[in-house]
Amino acid sequence: MKTVRTSPHIHGPLRTDKAMLFVIVALLPSALWGVFAFGPRALLVLAVSVAASVLTEYLLGLVSKEFTLKDLSAAVTGLLVGMNMPPAVPLYIPIIASAFAIAVVKWTFGGLGCNWMNPALAGRVFVFFSFTSQMSAFLLPRWMRLDAVSSATPLSAMKTAVTGGAQGLSQDLLAGTIPNTDLALAVADRLGISPYAVDAFLGNVGGCIGEVSALLLLAGGIFLLATKIITWRIPVVYIGSFALLSWVFGGIPYGQGLFGGEVLVPVFSGGLMLGAFFMATDWVTTPTTPKGEIIFALGCGFFTFLIRYFGSLPEGVSLAIILMNIVTPTIDRFVKVKPFGYVKKPRKKEAKA
Repeated sequence: MKTVRTSPHIHGPLRTDKAMLFVIVALLPSALWGVFAFGPRALLVLAVSVAASVLTEYLLGLVSKEFTLKDLSAAVTGLLVGMNMPPAVPLYIPIIASAFAIAVVKWTFGGLGCNWMNPALAGRVFVFFSFTSQMSAFLLPRWMRLDAVSSATPLSAMKTAVTGGAQGLSQDLLAGTIPNTDLALAVADRLGISPYAVDAFLGNVGGCIGEVSALLLLAGGIFLLATKIITWRIPVVYIGSFALLSWVFGGIPYGQGLFGGEVLVPVFSGGLMLGAFFMATDWVTTPTTPKGEIIFALGCGFFTFLIRYFGSLPEGVSLAIILMNIVTPTIDRFVKVKPFGYVKKPRKKEAKA
């Protein structure tokens, strides 16, 4: 009998369940803000998403005799699915998204650590293209809502204005379409920035339950960085590359030319913060080297910019991350770390000399 041994490894104290618990803690402020902003219905969507994810994991565990609920990965997937849902979405949609994420994307490929794309993103994209109208109906926060009619988000309003041939900066396009809070108007006037950027940063805009407050998502991301659950490379390079492209080329659709694009509104709006800190940093579906992480993040920033500004969809974070998940094995193939103790073999000419 032959025993195969690997190189010695140093085992750290961080376990999967502890890492997943930290992710849940980091997500909770933004999730609770979504419940506060959109009401009990948002809490119900989150609860249904988590319950469907955990139940699917449990049922598949009964079949395979592998019970993995204790690692909390299914709970994280369900929470992310719920946070990517509009607050008024029919409850069968997050159930389908969570079941698809666990059963198809995670378990079909071997369970935790074997999936080739982020399960929560895959579930979100699956139901988005299956139930587009329900997944595109958003509400403003309760204190800004005049009625129960669906409201546009900053990104959807900008996309609608562009397709209608509008000219001008994004804040001009949004004027009269989406209301601003008095705080946002006061801060924007003092700092000379768009009030929509202020409201998006604080969480006073419409959108999915867990993506509206860039401030709380940023706080959660800093917590993950401080606890070393994630590294800075993917979120910083992702957000930075997208912001740079938005500034340089983002003004073209609005007739502003180069270096005339709005930066803060697109960075704080939509799912960029949620995706950059909590989904693009997934251990399983991202490159394993620092250089690979930077390449991955640059690709995410580029595709998010391309889809948002020149595609037919107002949002592009989910598709951008999934596209780069597909490329991850190729990145790992060509971007390798030199093995410890590796000695470069001399060329033939050098050997003869």
